[in-house]
Amino acid sequence: MTGLITEQSLAFGVAKLAQEHGAQVILTGFGRMSLVERIAKRLPAPAPVLELDVTNAEQLDSLADRVKEHADGLDGVLHSIAYAPPSALGGGFLTAPWEDVATALHVSAFSFKSLAMATLPLLSKGAGIVGMDFDASQAWPVYDWMGVSKATLESTCRYLARDLGPKGIRVNLVAAGPVRTLAAKSIPGFEAFEEAWTGRAPLGWSLTDSEPVAKACLALLSDWFPATTGEIVHVDGGFHAVGV
Repeated sequence: MTGLITEQSLAFGVAKLAQEHGAQVILTGFGRMSLVERIAKRLPAPAPVLELDVTNAEQLDSLADRVKEHADGLDGVLHSIAYAPPSALGGGFLTAPWEDVATALHVSAFSFKSLAMATLPLLSKGAGIVGMDFDASQAWPVYDWMGVSKATLESTCRYLARDLGPKGIRVNLVAAGPVRTLAAKSIPGFEAFEEAWTGRAPLGWSLTDSEPVAKACLALLSDWFPATTGEIVHVDGGFHAVGV
């Protein structure tokens, strides 16, 4: 499972719920490894933490061997990674330079394919790969090139589902509503998302409860969806289904 930085991280919620249901979890972190290791200790059970920069070919190439030190194989992989430089968010769509756009696309979308290929030797028939999405069917205020990155992620999911399906591997996304994670707080104007969701989601929406998202991810990683792939499951209180 990738993307654990704080206890508010969506990946932390998935890892916690997975352990509570008997799963063995292996985590990866990037940059602030001491912080990731400290947060990992707050999970119900110990979990090894491996360093992984999804833009680093050397670390990706060695990932399978490093995972094998802790497990013989993997039943599921969680991709919970996204990043866009400040210039690519907050109204900078028309002015962001290609270098920053390329970074956003690489980290937030291309890495989904990179992680799938890095873990492929460990995945057996029936395994699931799940990525964290934010609905990209429309243009959002302030989301800019991250929105484009999410659209690219959604397309990448479909192509991965096509190419990994013959191996019996399922690939799906969970399009979550806004949760106050560290990543969300870094988006200028994120408050607009919070106000929209709390006012319009038919089922209501909590900005601080990641458990509904975690349950959906865990279900897709499990064998409870054996014939579902290339899908985007919305866990957003129904927000995507209603108009203004």
